[in-house]
Amino acid sequence: MKYAVRRILALIITMIMVSFLAFAAFHMISGDPAQAILGTNATPERLELMRHQLGLDKPFIVQYFNWLVGFFSGNLGISYSYRQPVAGLIAPKLKVTLMMVLISFLIIVVCSLPLGLRAAQKSGGRLDWLRTTIDQLCMAVPAFFLSILVSYLFGIVLKWFTPGDFPKIEKNFGGAVRYLFFAAVCIAIPRIAMAVRMLKSTIIEEMEKDYVRTAISRGNDRSEVLKKHVLKNSLVPTITFLGQTMAEIVGGSIVVEQVFG
Repeated sequence: MKYAVRRILALIITMIMVSFLAFAAFHMISGDPAQAILGTNATPERLELMRHQLGLDKPFIVQYFNWLVGFFSGNLGISYSYRQPVAGLIAPKLKVTLMMVLISFLIIVVCSLPLGLRAAQKSGGRLDWLRTTIDQLCMAVPAFFLSILVSYLFGIVLKWFTPGDFPKIEKNFGGAVRYLFFAAVCIAIPRIAMAVRMLKSTIIEEMEKDYVRTAISRGNDRSEVLKKHVLKNSLVPTITFLGQTMAEIVGGSIVVEQVFG
């Protein structure tokens, strides 16, 4: 419990530090938001009034604190370019991204665990080299290339969906999920390969331990020992990896979204 609390506190501190540095970096960028909004012909009085309305006339640390409070309360401010609330601009796209991330994560979990277990059971067999080669290829193929390949094969050739024509979630939820499924597969494939490889190596290492050898020597079925004892102990590093994968999925979804539109 203490370890979990320490990890959570460390995560919160890290997030605050990163947000502070990011806010400071944007603050140091040259340019006047008030002038960007009002234009170059604005009078000094109007510029000063706009800076006051935006809170730009306050000390830097106060600006950061106000931004932090607004962020956690859902008030992300006004876009200087679109003159609209930022939250309203990103909400529709954020909903789609979160759905794609969730589908990707489910695909990774559902596929990697049985495939990793199967790969460990068949380790050293005649097809083990083929599985290893496929894993390496899947890890090496860029998500951008996979997205183009999947769009062409399933969208243009098989016509299972229409590339670039994403249906609105509110009007066609099933069609939206089907469309996002193909995008999610492109995100999931490299991470499935990594998870399978990790789980396989962990299971093989666990199988060499004394308690496993003792259980097998007492006449217990090897597959039963693997499923009931070895797999449970081998899942810890894999679950940790899957947790870290969530952040990677969000970053990887940007490239895939560009291809699928």
